[in-house]
Amino acid sequence: MKNIFASCFLLLIISLNAQTHRFTYELQLKMDSTDTEYQKFNMILDISSKEVKFYGRNLMIADSLNKKFGNMDNKHVDMTGQIVKRKINTSDHENFINIKFGYYSFKTTDKINWNMVNETKQTGNYTLQKATATFGGRSWIAWFNKDIPFNEGPFKFRGLPGLIFELYDTKKNFIYNLISSRTLPDIYPTDDFVESNFGTKAVPVTEKQKQKLMLEFYNDPFSFERTNFSKNNSNLNININGKEIHNLDELNTQTRSMQEVIRKYNNPIEIDKAIHYKN
Repeated sequence: MKNIFASCFLLLIISLNAQTHRFTYELQLKMDSTDTEYQKFNMILDISSKEVKFYGRNLMIADSLNKKFGNMDNKHVDMTGQIVKRKINTSDHENFINIKFGYYSFKTTDKINWNMVNETKQTGNYTLQKATATFGGRSWIAWFNKDIPFNEGPFKFRGLPGLIFELYDTKKNFIYNLISSRTLPDIYPTDDFVESNFGTKAVPVTEKQKQKLMLEFYNDPFSFERTNFSKNNSNLNININGKEIHNLDELNTQTRSMQEVIRKYNNPIEIDKAIHYKN
């Protein structure tokens, strides 16, 4: 572990009354399970006296820029599917997700049953203990430290007697490594980029409704553009990803290409909830 933790983990002697404890993890993930390369994201775990939140650092940066310059021009769409918040010491989650132009929230209960392993390793000055679990259709290995007084970790992984430093599934599709920590004097506001997505407030839905919305998007990802075509308007041009679309045949080609992309990158962390898209 890098020397950066030497000062960061003075949490051991800091009062737990501090408003927000922030832990940053590097997440390496494979958007397509057959990929050999990883996409990398910095993810933030904020722990306050009442709530725990997990979200991408890029969301926070975009929000900070908006507040600095007094606008909402900087926006960021989460690509990890891992924006969650929960009440402290519970496994009841509110999940947040972008689906095309909409932003939605849905609730789940995600208790993880850990198996403690009598195996430890030394990382810098910290002794980490191993634990295993099955969650979301994947087998997981966690390395946690009992001396850090939080039973939390990245995404929905919590419940161990100490903070998770390292976490990965056995097929190495998702790898988390703790890289930094700091204590903030106040509860950090996330209303504009977690509970809302830069002006778009999350619409509550059920998990079943969320699945239905994702299927509808897959079946016709350019439904909005399609409605703008008129048989009597041969001069209408629509731009999709920098390409001008002049007729329905060209739009259908783009639709099939987008559907292929959706099928290819269908590797969510909770693989047991993955949608089985038809080719």
